[in-house]
Amino acid sequence: MKAFTYERVGSPAQAAAAVARHPGAKFIAGGTNLLDLMKLQIETPAHLVDINSLELDRIEPTPEGGLRIGALVRNTDLAADERIRRDYGVLSRALLAGASGQLRNRATTAGNLLQRTRCPYFYDTAQPCNKRDPGSGCSALDGVSRQLGIVGVSEACIATNPSDMAVAMRALDVTVETVDAGGTTRTIPIAEFHRLPGDTPHIETSLQTGELITAVTLPPPVGGQQIYRKVRDRASYAFALVSVAAIVQRDGTGRVALGGVAHKPWRNEAADAELSRGAKAAAAALLADARPTRDNAFKLPLVERTIASVLTEARA
Repeated sequence: MKAFTYERVGSPAQAAAAVARHPGAKFIAGGTNLLDLMKLQIETPAHLVDINSLELDRIEPTPEGGLRIGALVRNTDLAADERIRRDYGVLSRALLAGASGQLRNRATTAGNLLQRTRCPYFYDTAQPCNKRDPGSGCSALDGVSRQLGIVGVSEACIATNPSDMAVAMRALDVTVETVDAGGTTRTIPIAEFHRLPGDTPHIETSLQTGELITAVTLPPPVGGQQIYRKVRDRASYAFALVSVAAIVQRDGTGRVALGGVAHKPWRNEAADAELSRGAKAAAAALLADARPTRDNAFKLPLVERTIASVLTEARA
């Protein structure tokens, strides 16, 4: 790990200003992803801004009837919250499907949204990777790509987003609240928060330099059967090959979002309209522009079968 300087701050605006003031600086809270990347020298921030002392660890009701989740709410606390379990079950289930209990005790809401890919070529500093070293190439295109993306990919990157929580949040249509170095706040719909790789896969979100996530806001509950199904190589401590976050209403209509298949949580509102017609129609709409590799083409039927399994459970 390379040497770095460190500071604590007293407010979100101060945190944003501190990162903006030091080129290449990073926020640190739980550190469950950042510290690993620093040890491998994939991330080499010269300055860390500790935000753990900020009062961003509460879950509060909103005037509209939803919930506002502070950026520093730990994954364990969020998954266990009675209101989340009752009204946003898909989110609680997604959180419990991710990582280990020890990691969930440290990982934060904002940090989970900002997880970097687990593509093996991103982690192997001896291999070219456009996400790690822009312009160097994508080793995964001609390499082992079983775990990687099949939709929304580009010639520059086929990495996937590893977050389970973000898939559920995409199905719920949450919004992300931020503050910048000047104290200006803004709200970003989750659909616009994560970016597709295009020619710039190293730019993963719509955040600007120094912009700090302060909260995530859940809309009022939508009801229905809420299910998160994660298909992986082993029952625990593994990232999704395919995951499905679904909210299914009594009349068969609903919402569906996918994980493990794209650079961002994958949802196509056109597929929601097809959900009442069954898994085949919904999967076809979700994967209309899929570009699988030889190694991961199995994900195409796996998506359909996983959606079918979720719909069977929801209707039982």
